[in-house]
Amino acid sequence: MSCDVLCLRPEADFQRVGAMPSGLLQVVYRAWNDPDVPALMGKARALVIPAVGPKLPASLFEGSSVKFVQVTGAGLDRLDLAWLKQRGIAVANVPGGSNQAVAEYVVTTASVVLRRFAWADREIRRGNYKDFRARMIAGSLPGLDGLTAGIVGFGVIGVAVASAFRKQGCSILFSDPAPRDPRAAAASGATPCALEELLHSADIISLHVPLLPQTTGLIGSRELSLMKPAAVLVQASRGGVVDEAALAAALETGKIGGAAVDVYSAEPPGRDHPLLQLHGEAAQRILFTPHIAGVTRQSTAFLCVAAWRNVERFFGGTEALKGVVT
Repeated sequence: MSCDVLCLRPEADFQRVGAMPSGLLQVVYRAWNDPDVPALMGKARALVIPAVGPKLPASLFEGSSVKFVQVTGAGLDRLDLAWLKQRGIAVANVPGGSNQAVAEYVVTTASVVLRRFAWADREIRRGNYKDFRARMIAGSLPGLDGLTAGIVGFGVIGVAVASAFRKQGCSILFSDPAPRDPRAAAASGATPCALEELLHSADIISLHVPLLPQTTGLIGSRELSLMKPAAVLVQASRGGVVDEAALAAALETGKIGGAAVDVYSAEPPGRDHPLLQLHGEAAQRILFTPHIAGVTRQSTAFLCVAAWRNVERFFGGTEALKGVVT
């Protein structure tokens, strides 16, 4: 079977949002672990992959004819970028395509956790309407207006999250040693500060950093101990940025108010995952979602269209590629 492009994302994903490649391209769709993928890698000139999934082994590229890898999203941790660069294989992503979706997710889940909406739903289903309503009122649960939101990582997504919180009446702090666009920080009214100060001051802490050696375990026991007792952590960056056992302990002991978790160190999380072992009220103060913070019909369409357009640039050879990282 001949092909120009090997795509390791299901064709149905593109059909669902009306974002199909040009009819001039010969595209073959496979799962990354299908047995004929190595043979197809020897024929294709371009590889298209989703941002989320297991790490692709370097051996997959050995002896391949692939010269360009396009990620249909921003995340690059599936690839060994240094290895690919050494072999002259260009890699591009689509940064910022899901920033509004992630911002909507963060604001929504922060509010759900702060105001105990999911917890209330479960209590009402148990027939505990009256008592839990009284408990919610007695708890004087906060809305977003007037709170301080702390954004860790101030790239395009962090800026979008800051803007979304600002519209809800929040003050904004951010921690980032090298913000992508300092002018955007100034325009958003966000105040830069050290991570420790942010953790100590913010009512909501939202993480938006890539998974790198220096960000692995960035939020651990010590960092969680600096947070306000009623503060909420939103983890929508990459699994591994938060020490999940430490987060479970902080929720169990009431050191923090709650958490919304969209990403996990292993996906899907196993039954023995420390956060899934929480019981009682600690279990009620965490909201789980399956790595979908940036996934909406609109964001998926944008990412897929942008990815295929870049693949067309690669084969056309007349326009500069966008989003190249190697």
